[in-house]
Amino acid sequence: MPKHGKNYRNKVEKFDRTVRYSLEDAVKLVLDSSFAKFDETVDIAMKLGVDPRHADQMVRSSVVLPHGTGKDTRVLVFAKGDKEAEAKEAGADFVGGDDLVEKIKSGWLDFDKTVATPDMMGTVGKIGRVLGPRNLMPNAKLGTVTFDLANIVKEIKSGKVDFRVEKTGIIHAGIGKCSFGNDKIIDNLKTFVEKVIQLKPSSAKGIYLRSVTLSSTMGPGLKLDTIALTAAVK
Repeated sequence: MPKHGKNYRNKVEKFDRTVRYSLEDAVKLVLDSSFAKFDETVDIAMKLGVDPRHADQMVRSSVVLPHGTGKDTRVLVFAKGDKEAEAKEAGADFVGGDDLVEKIKSGWLDFDKTVATPDMMGTVGKIGRVLGPRNLMPNAKLGTVTFDLANIVKEIKSGKVDFRVEKTGIIHAGIGKCSFGNDKIIDNLKTFVEKVIQLKPSSAKGIYLRSVTLSSTMGPGLKLDTIALTAAVK
């Protein structure tokens, strides 16, 4: 069992990890328990009552957080012609076609999100084996295969978060920085949870939202009262 440092142990002693906390109390405690010298990310882990092995129970989408993520996301866009200029004007960090494909084939991966126009997907497919395993492949279901480059680039830059349920039925996501403060983290968390609840598959049986845990990058996790949380976001 891994040993935790003194700072971590001191923070854990201040609360009962067996308690299911209210949204407000959990956020306050998580922010108070952060101790790293850098601005820690606030992470959410949601255990869902779904079986991702079945296609009709896969929960995958994206959501724009009202206060962003606090992260400077580097966006790469595959486009040509007028769309290339549109992407650059919207704030994309890298824009191109075959030139970017060759660069990526050579090992360059200094970007966080990719977007492509539909007519460029044949080109992007050449590096699918590189982008796919890293969750960097443009995806129409996430809105990243589109001709509306201006909107999607601005959404990503302003705090668009992609998420998908893992094989274990858990969704992980970062919903902001500790420096945001209580109110902004609460707003972001409500928006994220509301989106996940909206995506409940009709074929999912039993309890959908089984557990929700909140933590900072280095801090301990706190479990939320899922019944109260569900009521708070509706």
